Amino acid sequence: MLPDLIEIVPPARHATSTVVLPGSKSITNRALILAALAREPVTLRGALWSEDTQAMVECLRRLGFGVEVTGDPAEPANRTLAVRGHGGTIPNAGTAEAPLELFVENAGTAARFLPPLLCLGSGSYRLSGVPRMHERPQAALVKALRALGYRIDTPNDRLPAVVHGGGARPGAACTVSVEESSQFASALLLCAGLGGWTVNVTGANEDELPYVDMTRRLVSDFPWHGGTYDVEADASGASYFWGADWLLRDSGSRVEVAPRPTSGMQADQKFLDMIASRPWRAAYSRRTDLADSIMTAIVLAPFAPGTTQFTDLGRLRVQECERVAALRTELTKCGARVEEAGDTLTVHPGALHGAEIETYDDHRVAMCFGMLGLRVPGMRLRKPACVRKTFPNFFVKLAGLGAVIRDAANGRPLGGDDLLA
Repeated sequence: MLPDLIEIVPPARHATSTVVLPGSKSITNRALILAALAREPVTLRGALWSEDTQAMVECLRRLGFGVEVTGDPAEPANRTLAVRGHGGTIPNAGTAEAPLELFVENAGTAARFLPPLLCLGSGSYRLSGVPRMHERPQAALVKALRALGYRIDTPNDRLPAVVHGGGARPGAACTVSVEESSQFASALLLCAGLGGWTVNVTGANEDELPYVDMTRRLVSDFPWHGGTYDVEADASGASYFWGADWLLRDSGSRVEVAPRPTSGMQADQKFLDMIASRPWRAAYSRRTDLADSIMTAIVLAPFAPGTTQFTDLGRLRVQECERVAALRTELTKCGARVEEAGDTLTVHPGALHGAEIETYDDHRVAMCFGMLGLRVPGMRLRKPACVRKTFPNFFVKLAGLGAVIRDAANGRPLGGDDLLA
């Protein structure tokens, strides 16, 4: 198990390495909802096994869905998940006086994807999570579900919330805004077919909503009458190793990623073409260019040939932490010159030095600065085990590139299970 403070020592030798990626969290948790809705058993192969997906599996099991978990010989962070769906009904439920308790940890996908599923049930369910999850937006989804005719009890339109199931409502319609998160639209679309709902999406040009497109494609391609679905490797996780290749190639080292995401479903697949394989641009947008991997690009930017602007970062402020402020603060600790204006960060090129990085219990902050440790000596990360959320063996992969990861308290090199979150 990772200690509370680690130090990353950059690789001492040049090498060509291959990193095997785990499955996509975004696809895994969508597929779990769809499998629960399916009429016959569905097996998910290559599914990510992390804090977020385990939270979803635990909630589905509490709801009475059978989920059998077996190992994946190709990747230790993956599992094969055999799910027995119930065709749009939910086996277990609580009452209005004693709702069935469901704990979603800090999993935004579970917090957003479960309420529409619960509306198809016939009882009452109380969703809660960690304190940060209770601060994250949920109002647009609550408003849409109420418009469909369902009762959602929450004093502030956030979690904790009690969802009262009412079954399918054929012909019901709602409008959902994606200004704060596209997960609200995805949540409704996953269940719309069996719920009989019409879902209208507002708040952005739908061409700029790749995660909504991912959801629609999954719904279309899913084996509703039973079978097997293969979960694609995680493109957001790939960005740290595509970024590592970009950081290290001048030294003669190269990093290959396998299996390479190629479906086009994941917005962060574009990182390879936009950052790792083409000349660096002067500006990148969170809205039109990159999704979560824009954080990876921001951390790489001090090594770019010129000043870079990163725009439309507002959604980063309401995720696992206030990511815009976190990136500015921690990069500045490392000697970077970073300016924040509205929802834009401007990063200037310049030399970096090691620093003690606060991860804010945010897996992506930890992985971004962990990647930076491959190039910058003296990088220390506080509470790095937060990577368990989506990539529990991230530091195993980092060590596989030749980095030495040690306990910063005593200098002891870490290996094996000590590198697992």
